[in-house]
Amino acid sequence: MIFNFGFSFAYGALIIIILLVVASLRILREYERGVVFLLGRFQRVKGPGMILVVPGIQQMVRMDLRTLVLDVPSQDVISRDNVSVKVNAVVYFRVVDPEKAVIQVADYLGATSQLAQTTLRAVLGKHELDEMLAERDKLNLDIQTVLDAQTDAWGIKVANVEIKHVDLNESMIRAIAQQAEAERARRAKIIHAEGEQQAAEKLLEAAQMLSQRTEAMQLRYLQILTQIAGDKTSTIVFPVPIDLLSNVIAAAKKHGD
Repeated sequence: MIFNFGFSFAYGALIIIILLVVASLRILREYERGVVFLLGRFQRVKGPGMILVVPGIQQMVRMDLRTLVLDVPSQDVISRDNVSVKVNAVVYFRVVDPEKAVIQVADYLGATSQLAQTTLRAVLGKHELDEMLAERDKLNLDIQTVLDAQTDAWGIKVANVEIKHVDLNESMIRAIAQQAEAERARRAKIIHAEGEQQAAEKLLEAAQMLSQRTEAMQLRYLQILTQIAGDKTSTIVFPVPIDLLSNVIAAAKKHGD
């Protein structure tokens, strides 16, 4: 009787131990870590794989180390040139220090989201509207640098920030369109003026060359006469240079002699 009682007690104790061991087992995936506390005090970071957490004595907080995507809702931003726009963005970040992410901040997801919103407004407010529209890569880098520096104390690494949309009101869209049209008209006038200037310079060079060579001027006159000779619908009075006549008269006298 005593033997049966002792066997039953040992068997029950073994069952309890097995149940405690099973209840203490935790399986952490490759991208997970467990922040373990011993009687409320931080002990160590464990994982991945199978770890043992003693119930009632140890507690574990599971952390995901994969890159998370945070959608920053649309924010009202006033640019440096006093233009009101709505801007939204997306932030890519991950936990690099599980201990800090658990101990230093109560909710690292919520804290990062709020910080991203305020940082977006603060950084973009230092730039003009043209920079928001044309220099997004630079602004993305500025926001990422500021946000990463502030979340470093929480064990968070901000990998990238992308501005998705910069929304303008209808009046501002019309003003930008008018500005673009005026800019195109200005460039067209400048190109036309530069063409006129180049043409005038070439004409001046041609005139100087013809003035230095009298035979070139005579050939030019003869070429013009050839071009208008075929037009028989009108009478054309064409001035003949004295030099050309003198050469012709001299040639005639020489032939007569």
